[in-house]
Amino acid sequence: MRAIFRGLAVLLACAGPVTVAAQELTALARVDPIESAVSDRWFGKTDLTVALSQGVPFRVFLLDDPARLIVDFREADWSNVARGDLLEKPGRISALRFGAFQPGWSRLVADLAEPMVPAEIGMPVDASSGKARLEITLERVEPAIFAEAAGAPVDPDWTTALTAPPKPAVADKDSFTVVLDPGHGGIDPGAQREGLDEKDLMLNFARDLRDALRRKGVDVLLTRDEDIFVALEHRVAIAHQAEADLFISLHADSLSQGGASGATVYTLSDDASDVATEHLAARHDRSDIIAGADLTGSDDQVAGILLDLARQETEPRSDALAEILVEGMGAAGGPLNSRPLRRAGFSVLKSADIPSVLVEVGFLSSKRDLTNLRDPVWRASMVSAMADAIVTWRDQDASLKPLIRK
Repeated sequence: MRAIFRGLAVLLACAGPVTVAAQELTALARVDPIESAVSDRWFGKTDLTVALSQGVPFRVFLLDDPARLIVDFREADWSNVARGDLLEKPGRISALRFGAFQPGWSRLVADLAEPMVPAEIGMPVDASSGKARLEITLERVEPAIFAEAAGAPVDPDWTTALTAPPKPAVADKDSFTVVLDPGHGGIDPGAQREGLDEKDLMLNFARDLRDALRRKGVDVLLTRDEDIFVALEHRVAIAHQAEADLFISLHADSLSQGGASGATVYTLSDDASDVATEHLAARHDRSDIIAGADLTGSDDQVAGILLDLARQETEPRSDALAEILVEGMGAAGGPLNSRPLRRAGFSVLKSADIPSVLVEVGFLSSKRDLTNLRDPVWRASMVSAMADAIVTWRDQDASLKPLIRK
């Protein structure tokens, strides 16, 4: 049982009683949080119910290490569902996450506190109203049985739609190209504080920085220009597809350790420069797990080779960019972290041939930073300072090219 598919059955169920829009699947199926629920039963069984305004194609599969149940929906809208609506308290399902995954697709990820597999799956559709209910009954199994059942689907029609990295616009390679990477997105909101999501703040910040750089004649691409999930490896792949000259990942995380406040710029290193940075890198690299990505088959040896190449060829250039960014943001009023230059093994920085930095514009866990990130005047000042710093680095880097070992 590598994957459990029910898309065709749901399409057939929708063909009769549902409206034309539902038949053509052009309208969103709204998730009803009141009628949706998770409940543990006796004998190791758990029921997961997702109530929908109409039937939609879906698929269900399991991933291991950590154990997760994944449900992908075609055109399902989760905007009216709060994080605690479906799961009142942790049980055999310890946590639930949901939201946009790719254009036209949303995803539900259930963390499993113990190995469980679907015993029953169905989506009955009410003949009179067209409303549907996805009903999954999970039952406890031995770890070996779960491991055998787990695995990402291999059906090419589904896999291509859900996992292929977005194709960026072709950059003009006679110009200097920067790829901006707004952190998180879609099902992965990033840090959350007082009604703000890191994914939304950084997407807006990236768009503003893109506009500022384009006014200076810089060619700019975003790894995402909407609220969708992009896997960490695909963010780097987009930069390579665009033959980028520079990669900048933008974040505004929440972290209690190590006086996390003020702008901080990170460059790549095997070892984190401090404990707080190590925790932050671990949080960032969990993004794919949060979104239900299959991380099996990662090649650590290749990653190590890339890391070595990055140190030899791009580390000095990345360090120079980090220093110029910190100087420019500080001159604009910052505020900067007490140690604004740090190092960590962030996955998005592991490109072998593209100078790369990760910028924490501020930390949502800091009241001062939160106030700044909400202030459009402050954001405009930081955008301008970063744009100027990037252009300064570009010019300095170009002047040093004849001296760089080829």
